[in-house]
Amino acid sequence: MFRRFSANFAVLTIFIDLVLVDLALWISVVIRPALNYPPFIQRIEGPISVPGFLYVIFPVLWIGVLFQFSVYDGRRNLKMVDELTSLTLGSALASVALAGLLYLSFRNISRFLFLFFVFLSYLSLLNWRFVLRAIFRSKWMQEVKSRRLLILGAGEVGRRLQEEMQSQSGPFQGLKLVGFLDDDPAKRAVWADILGSLDQVRKVVQQNQIDDVVVALPLSAHKRVNQMVTELHDLPVRVWVIPDYFSLTMHRATIEEFAGIPMLDLRAPALSEYQRMVKRAFDIIVTLILMPVVIPLGGIVSLAIWLDSPGPIFYKSRRVGENGRLFDMLKFRTMVVNADQLRPQVEELDEQAHIIHKIRSDPRVTRIGRLLRRTSIDEFPQLINVLKGEMSLVGPRPEMPWLVEKYDPWQRKRFALPQGMTGWWQVNGRSDRPMHLNTEDDLYYVQHYSLLLDLYILVKTVWVVLRGEGAF
Repeated sequence: MFRRFSANFAVLTIFIDLVLVDLALWISVVIRPALNYPPFIQRIEGPISVPGFLYVIFPVLWIGVLFQFSVYDGRRNLKMVDELTSLTLGSALASVALAGLLYLSFRNISRFLFLFFVFLSYLSLLNWRFVLRAIFRSKWMQEVKSRRLLILGAGEVGRRLQEEMQSQSGPFQGLKLVGFLDDDPAKRAVWADILGSLDQVRKVVQQNQIDDVVVALPLSAHKRVNQMVTELHDLPVRVWVIPDYFSLTMHRATIEEFAGIPMLDLRAPALSEYQRMVKRAFDIIVTLILMPVVIPLGGIVSLAIWLDSPGPIFYKSRRVGENGRLFDMLKFRTMVVNADQLRPQVEELDEQAHIIHKIRSDPRVTRIGRLLRRTSIDEFPQLINVLKGEMSLVGPRPEMPWLVEKYDPWQRKRFALPQGMTGWWQVNGRSDRPMHLNTEDDLYYVQHYSLLLDLYILVKTVWVVLRGEGAF
């Protein structure tokens, strides 16, 4: 929605990356003759030269791949882990592309030189971003003027935007929420951050030097939206509108022309036939690649479960899949055999009476089960569900039927895609997030699906699992 930096800064970033990749290639060529000591490296004497146009092709191709992974998109990568994931994934693909280019053209270039160049390039691209973030977190940069934001509407939509901003807070974001405007006197009496009524929008924008105005009003205030936009049309502010139509959408909302008029399509298909084909092919290929590692590990885990507690090795759980179809999801058993009968004893309710069915000190979990859950190894048998087409590697998490029965109608939109082993909410909170909040993250994935997003989630899943975040 908002950009972290200006377009000029993005161009500067691209230029710096081009220079760093070129510099890494030059350094690799210069110092390669000095790296003859390991016995497995071919000895090279004297200076090395590479074709001059590689100094153009290498950086351009590398930065081109990073561009495709949205590394330079000012609306993404606010968190370091997001930028690190995008940069790592893009750099890996760029390295493979460059290796293929050399194989088809200049095969006489030292392989160790190329590997050293890749390492040096990635390290330099990563380190200067660490330095940049340190600068932006310094006291000096905190004094730099941020974009000042005003939200029209202090209801549910406006407050959710505020929470999202707070979750990504910090000077690196470059946004400062000045306050809200709302016509409800009861809200103004409770919330100190409500600066006045909607009729005062022009005055508040001018007095507080607002840069961006977000209209977060309900459908019933449609006429007020037109009025607000008209009030601000001659002021130097950007006006954003959060449409309150999402309660009507089944999958995703898209803007298309109908009879020459742009319209919002509230029932656009979640996946095109091409996207569905690509996603299925991706699931099968990645799963088959993982099998040689997963099968031996599964044998060891099966033995550990058998020795730890009596009962079957696998646990079958009836789940709701794509379009509401039921299927049996496989897992390594991590609980005692009668865990389902003991479920009512461990269920808890939050302050809004929503069910929290996962707790950290669940007495039903076995000793080996805690380790399997912590490392997510208990999920590996679901690769069988993926091969059968019942699940996908990435997607909304398949839910238990008794929980789905408690869903509100809008929550059922998460079944518009194949359910996944991992997904957007798992890499943004995992079990730390209660069921009723997971659904919002699942809907985000449904509305923003792409193969690149799947790759991003898979890479970030590895990072989250290694850190042990939210798994219990």
